[in-house]
Amino acid sequence: MPHMRAYLHRPTLSLRIKLVLSYLIVALSAVLILAVVVLLAIQNYFSNVQTDALHQRAVTEARLIAPTYNDMDGLFDGVRSTIDVRTSLELRIVASAANKDAFPLAMLDTVKQAVAKAFNGQETSGRVPVSLRGGGQPLLFIYTCVPIYRNGQTGGSVIGALLLASPIQYPNGTPDGFLPSVNRAVIITSIGIALLVILFSLLMARRLTRPVEALTIAAEQMKRGKYTERVAVPRSRDELSQLALTFNGMADTIEADVNELRRQDQMRRELIANIAHDLATPLTAVQGFSEALADDLISKPAERHETAQLIGREVQRLRRLVADMQQMSSLESGQIKLDLAPLDLASLVDETLAVLTPECEEAHIIIHNDIGATTPPVLADSDRITQVLLNLLDNARRHTASGGKIDVSAQQKANMLVVRVSDTGVGIDTQDLPHIFERFYRADRSRTGATGGSGLGLSIVKAIITAHRGNIGAESTPGQGTRITFTLPLA
Repeated sequence: MPHMRAYLHRPTLSLRIKLVLSYLIVALSAVLILAVVVLLAIQNYFSNVQTDALHQRAVTEARLIAPTYNDMDGLFDGVRSTIDVRTSLELRIVASAANKDAFPLAMLDTVKQAVAKAFNGQETSGRVPVSLRGGGQPLLFIYTCVPIYRNGQTGGSVIGALLLASPIQYPNGTPDGFLPSVNRAVIITSIGIALLVILFSLLMARRLTRPVEALTIAAEQMKRGKYTERVAVPRSRDELSQLALTFNGMADTIEADVNELRRQDQMRRELIANIAHDLATPLTAVQGFSEALADDLISKPAERHETAQLIGREVQRLRRLVADMQQMSSLESGQIKLDLAPLDLASLVDETLAVLTPECEEAHIIIHNDIGATTPPVLADSDRITQVLLNLLDNARRHTASGGKIDVSAQQKANMLVVRVSDTGVGIDTQDLPHIFERFYRADRSRTGATGGSGLGLSIVKAIITAHRGNIGAESTPGQGTRITFTLPLA
């Protein structure tokens, strides 16, 4: 890890500088390539113009030279050939086809080949390096060689050859410093473009790297435990905005998971405290009664018998608490397998009400089954659903005053059966309603056994319904009653 931290903090080029350099390199490379292409195109254009002009001049002069052929007895000795390029910077050769062997010049092979082709009626053009007298760098000449026809008419017999050559130069009217001017313009333009590219790349790099920097800062804050950190989403709908949205979504998930872990930890603490509280009360009673019996503080047989019964009831209470905890753990872990089969819920409710009717009649509470005989069967475990009904109906009975009413109804909705257990009891406070299905939660803050059991009843009910792939919820108005609604899949 120290090596990794050293690597992460090693000085290096930032992303912004890398973007600026990449923009600059690409732009200058493009300018350089464009400049080379432009210069080559200019040179090629001027070379073509000069070659065409030299060719037209050679053709014209060849027509003018042809009439002197007869006057000079088949020779061109009277026609001047300019060989010294020091003065005119031009090479002009006139050769006679009748006197080929007398060609006196020790010229370049390229020139000899051009003259030989002209004797055969072919026109040639090209470039050839020519060394100046006195040394120095050779000059690159453009040459053209054309045949001289008898009487100057094309298609007649070839009587000679004319070769004109001149160094590469710009046409008349073009400044001698044209190419250097172009070079200077290209350099100045390149510098200007470089400055504009640097400015543009700085703006673009800042725009691109600012969201990344914000993401880095937010990630650092989250690493330090600040899970509420979020980043602003760029307006541009590109990869950066998608990255920001993804980061915020990830942060929401992490924050929710962390909050859930904290809630679970708090529930674990409360669960341990609740278990300790619920175990302490009966254990204290058992210990006190047992010590009283052991010390013969209770001597009368009737009182000793009553004390023994109290101890037995507290032990039963402990056993029920332990059994509820085991069942809750088994349901949540999925260890209990449900014996699913088509179940007639109307008949099951009638059987459950038969168990609770005597207690309800004693308390002057009307309990009624409103589920019709034509209600379709559900796919459920009859024992577990019986436990659900007993728990919900018993809760309703204990919280409904004399003269109240308890109803059980059902309604088909899509492929589910919605079952409702309603009472006209005292209701549940708004602050307690969201928590009634939590383990060991009881709205009765005194936590006595007079109006409540272990505090796991509704948690077990929810676990059973969830195991049947159903949902459960509660609605209540204080002083007007409570309605518990759960769903079961149809068979």
